[in-house]
Amino acid sequence: MAISRKRVWLTFGNKGLVETPALWRMASKHPDVMFDIRQASVTVDIGIMAVVFEGESERVDSALQSLRSQGVTVEPIEKNVIEG
Repeated sequence: MAISRKRVWLTFGNKGLVETPALWRMASKHPDVMFDIRQASVTVDIGIMAVVFEGESERVDSALQSLRSQGVTVEPIEKNVIEG
């Protein structure tokens, strides 16, 4: 069981997505995946978050896929963006 730590940008690209509890839905389906919101900018029309996900590799991948299936854009970010 490999532990994975992934740093990603989550983009909620429209008002409907901004108002959707996508992270809560993901967390309720994947309680074994930890996440830490490191940076966020949210307006009425768009939300962008830098988030670190940690857990078993397959579970982290499944959690990120859960967000994608809700319409959230998931993109990897560089380590120094959130730690530097």
